[in-house]
Amino acid sequence: QLQLVESGGGLVQPGGSLRLSCAASGFTFDEYAIGWFRQAPGKEREGVSCISSRASSTNYADSVKGRFTISRDNAKNTAYLQMNSLKPEDTAVYYCAAVRYFACVSSWPRGLVFGSWGQGTQVTVSS
Repeated sequence: QLQLVESGGGLVQPGGSLRLSCAASGFTFDEYAIGWFRQAPGKEREGVSCISSRASSTNYADSVKGRFTISRDNAKNTAYLQMNSLKPEDTAVYYCAAVRYFACVSSWPRGLVFGSWGQGTQVTVSS
């Protein structure tokens, strides 16, 4: 069955960097767009970034533009989120999600079109 597994989270100081990975299995990875989402305690889930199936389209939340970069390696069935210049407000559980044949158009941040989700990885930004 379709499975997504996030990794790469951890504790980092403000200004530091982390790279999250989303390893996929059980489906044809290059037919699926991948989204990254996060949820902090007491807050609603937030769309962070989205990349279309062949990486022709990417989108970012305003809060992470210029600091985060989404990418994917379809040969490795893996998507990535490179996070630089991290801030304490980036602290959250980060999830990746997949949806087939989606161009990461304007509705992506709500996450409702994504049918498959990983279990999440914790990112904590603190000194």
